[in-house]
Order: sequence, then C-alpha cells, then structure tokens
Amino acid sequence: MAKNLRAWLALSRPPFHSVGVLPFILGGVLAWRQGTFRWDIAAWGVLGVVLVMLATYYAGEYWDYVEDSLGRGPSRFSGGSQVVQRGLLPRHAALRASLVSLLLAGGVGLILQLGYRTGPWTIPLGLLGMVGGFFYSTRPLRWVSRGWGELWIAFCYGWLPVAVGYYLQTGEITPLIHWLAVPIGLTIFNVILLNESPDYPADLAAGKTNLTVRLGREWASRLYGLAGLGSGAAVLFSLGHGVPARALWFYLPVLFLSLILVVQVMRGRWRDRSALERLCAANLAVNLGTTAAYIFTFIT
Repeated sequence: MAKNLRAWLALSRPPFHSVGVLPFILGGVLAWRQGTFRWDIAAWGVLGVVLVMLATYYAGEYWDYVEDSLGRGPSRFSGGSQVVQRGLLPRHAALRASLVSLLLAGGVGLILQLGYRTGPWTIPLGLLGMVGGFFYSTRPLRWVSRGWGELWIAFCYGWLPVAVGYYLQTGEITPLIHWLAVPIGLTIFNVILLNESPDYPADLAAGKTNLTVRLGREWASRLYGLAGLGSGAAVLFSLGHGVPARALWFYLPVLFLSLILVVQVMRGRWRDRSALERLCAANLAVNLGTTAAYIFTFIT
C-alpha cells in the first residue's frame, strides 16, 4: 500500500504543479487587490488547475513511454518519473488516471460556472487548458511533436492561469493580465526548451519531434537566449502598463539569475550533463521567481 502511494506521488510530480498554481494565485491576488476575492472560488479553481496538470502529466507518462525508456539516466526535470519504466505501476494506469483527472476537472468547471456563476467563459477557458495539456503528448494531436507544443506550454502556464485566476473572481479579463503573462510565458517556454536537452538523443531516436529536435541543440540554445532576454524586457515593459515600479526591486535578483543562465546556455554549458541539471533547476527558479515578484508587488 505504502509502495503504491509513493509510486502515485512520484507519477503525479507535485513539485511541477507550482508552475501552474503560482500564476493562478497571481490572478487571484490581482483581483483581491481590486477588492474582489472569494476563498471558496479560489480553492475550487486551484483544484481545477491541479487536475488539468495531473491529466497532462499522467498522459505524458503513458504516451512518452518509449522515449522515456531510452533516457540516459535519471533527471529531475526530464524523462518522466520512470515509475512505469521501473514497473512500479502498469502503463495503462497512467492513461486511466489521466482520463479520470480530465473528467474531474470538467466537473470542477461545471461547479464554478453553474454553481458559483463565475461567468460564461469559465468552461471555455478550462477547455483551452484541457486541450493544451492533455493533447500535449496524447495522439493524434500530440502538440509536442508538431513544433508548437512549447508555445502551448507558454500559453497554458503563462496567460491562461493568470487570466483564469482573475476571471473566476471578477468575471472579466483586464488588459493588465496580458502584460503580466508575457514574461511568465517566456520563462516557462524556456523551462520546457531547456528540459528537452537531456532527452535530446532519446527523443531523436524515438521520433519525438519537439522544438529542440527540430532545431538542434545549438539553435535551441540561441532561441533560449532570445526568450530569456525577451522575458526581462517584458517585465520592464510591464512597469509602464499597470505594474507598480516597486516590482523592479522584487524582480532584480531574478533578472540577474536569468542573465547568468542566458550566458551559460549560449556558451554551451548544457553539454555537461551535471551542469545541465543545475541549469534546469535555476531555470525553474527564474520562472517561479518572475511570478512571485509580481505577487509580492501586488500584496505589498
């Protein structure tokens, strides 16, 4: 029993829920700042976001079975949880859990729209997240192999959670949401782009044509640099479009770390697997730090 629970916990990858929950909280904080906030709606919303992410991660465990089996060794940021590959759970359990999570997420959407009357766009916004997440790895759509899976990730972990967190509380989407979402979307784009690097040989062998496989790791590192610089510029640009200037003080440490990462990645440090593991960890910190900087700005 305990072994099964640990396997399900590993398969669920709870640390990676932070990249979806934190921007959702940012949307709620923005609504609270404007005088509209309900804890019960926020709690249901967080549950819905987590369920969509579970559906996404479980589906990835099932559909990426071959390439995850070809990985060169364990990584905290790529290659799946390895729970299925180690025989701790049957492969079909991941797919069934994904479908159950998807159904439960739909139920949460109905409760919010029909029960709490959060607005007519509640279910359509939820469906966007479900289509983007579930079909990221799931055939026949399988966004990750079409060259735009990374853009879906940028949207689903950037604009969408911030917009939904705000919309559920207020029933509208203010233009400020767009300015907040751009740097968050660019940093999560870089998270998925760099996380593809350790899996490059396995993905290439398995025919998983994600952006790094399509571009090659040299060009992917240049694209990483461009998105990294773009995220910093987007935060600075947001200061003139509704974000208080004090956000800069919260963001400066993140910007410093982001610039170091851009230099390291573009100089090819990703070739060293142990260094790449550290780069991936710092890369995740840049994404979470960017969102946290905005949250601190609006609660102070």
